[in-house]
Amino acid sequence: MKRVESLLGRKEETVLNVFKLKSMIRDHDTLAILMNGSPDPDAVASAMALREILNQTKPLARCVFVATEPVIRHQNAEFIKEMKVEIEMLDKVDLKKFRLIALVDGQPTFFGDRLGEVKPQIVIDHHPCKTVWHASLADVRPGYGALSTIMTEYLLAARVRIPKRLYTALLYGIKSDTVNFERDVSLEDIGAYHLTFSRANRELIRRIELNQIPEKFLRHFDYACQHKRRYRDRMIIVLGTVESPDACVQVADFFLRVINIFYVITAGIVKDRMVIIFRGDGYRRDCGAIARKSFGTFGAAGGHRSAARVEIPLETLKTLLDDDLSPEAVDRFLVQRLRRKREPVEKANGKNGKV
Repeated sequence: MKRVESLLGRKEETVLNVFKLKSMIRDHDTLAILMNGSPDPDAVASAMALREILNQTKPLARCVFVATEPVIRHQNAEFIKEMKVEIEMLDKVDLKKFRLIALVDGQPTFFGDRLGEVKPQIVIDHHPCKTVWHASLADVRPGYGALSTIMTEYLLAARVRIPKRLYTALLYGIKSDTVNFERDVSLEDIGAYHLTFSRANRELIRRIELNQIPEKFLRHFDYACQHKRRYRDRMIIVLGTVESPDACVQVADFFLRVINIFYVITAGIVKDRMVIIFRGDGYRRDCGAIARKSFGTFGAAGGHRSAARVEIPLETLKTLLDDDLSPEAVDRFLVQRLRRKREPVEKANGKNGKV
């Protein structure tokens, strides 16, 4: 274990960034740590790690965790509760009252104009950098599967005491963001997982992972069983109006476990938008590519090989469907877009173009 600690904590890039980070803190400083979107375990664990490093360097007078959206998934809410973390909404916090602003698991451009004139000094992320921005400390490593891995390196390089609760948060952050290593990961992710696994409260993580489905979502599973449409090894399910996008996620994840189903699409209307969730085995098809090519012209679309998401504004959808938002009309729309996406390839192979 000492060898793993040494390898993770001695990376030159990490050591230099930790030195820079420590030099930025002052006595009785104030810090706001921002997360874009609904906070997930990787972002929360990373925020906890950053706070721990700075607080053990020079005690902070005030530190607040801030997100742009409330917690949606039940598992994430339970995780945050067990980590004894409080997260405030961006529109309720005056960032000008904090001397230091840090972004974790995101970049300034992800926030659009929601930051106003506030310029974060610290940005630590593992998503690709697509546009130009500036921060005094900017550490972006897209080769890492989880930001929690980078923050594990930071903690080791900073030589601070790591509480068991933080080890637990980091382990869950790595597990959740790599989908238990089903996505691309680095050797550093594996090393950080090995380290945190031996020192975390694994029983707590198992309890959180088992409690996945809110009872109110059960009606969506019943509806899906009655109205699912199967096309060979694929399934399309239109749920109608749902409480949150997570309902579509839960249903898609469930039906992907059906024998000989390798690709599932669920759609639901959430407030002012339609959310389309893609789930696949990551082997036969690239969900992210399909989402972008089939629906990218209508709204936000993208994701990974095994998981993707599309969000189409409801007004755009009404225009496309002549104000008919019935499950049948939405289903036809999905089938037509997916068929259109594959027509060139399937015609070349002499296939009929069915979804």
